[in-house]
Amino acid sequence: MDKKVIYVRLKRKTTVPNNALIRVSDIAYLSGADSMLIKQLKSVVIYRVTQADHDYAVIDSIQLIDVLYNAFPTIQWELIGFTETVLHIEHKKKKWLSVKFIIAWLILFVGTAMTIINFHYDVSMLEVHQKLHFLFTGENVQHPLWLQIPYSIGLGIGMILFLNHWFKKQLNEEPSPLELELFTYEQKIEEYLAHYENNMNDDNHFI
Repeated sequence: MDKKVIYVRLKRKTTVPNNALIRVSDIAYLSGADSMLIKQLKSVVIYRVTQADHDYAVIDSIQLIDVLYNAFPTIQWELIGFTETVLHIEHKKKKWLSVKFIIAWLILFVGTAMTIINFHYDVSMLEVHQKLHFLFTGENVQHPLWLQIPYSIGLGIGMILFLNHWFKKQLNEEPSPLELELFTYEQKIEEYLAHYENNMNDDNHFI
């Protein structure tokens, strides 16, 4: 009798509540010919989040296959994709989180403003505008507003186009440089967690 083949693809990451029971459906996608069996497999408990896990936990594909094989030894398992899932453990949100966000936003806003001001000071932007005004009109003025005002508006529009966002609205499907940097940063965090939070990578695990 041929074994039934079930394909398993682990999710790269998932967010779960604290003290949650982790089932197969929470961390993996299953595919196979028997839909009733797939439904049964998805409900199998793989792990329970505890206080010892703190903010992150990692479930390795070997751990998943061991549990599934012990419960269903007649099934042939085919693993594709990622070899571990990073669990982001969600704790109760603290009341001061919004205050922390406002403080972080103000720091970023002031820091960005200071960066722009220092850049314009370094390149002597005021003198550039004054010289441009003199080239076009032959007059020396302290503040050529007809250049400074459009330039300031253009600077703001340029930042919106560069970041590809207007508040929560994205201008097009192309990711902004900031989103790419955040994506790369998150990938590195997940790779770090997948290695150092994974008990299967501990040499003492196999002793």
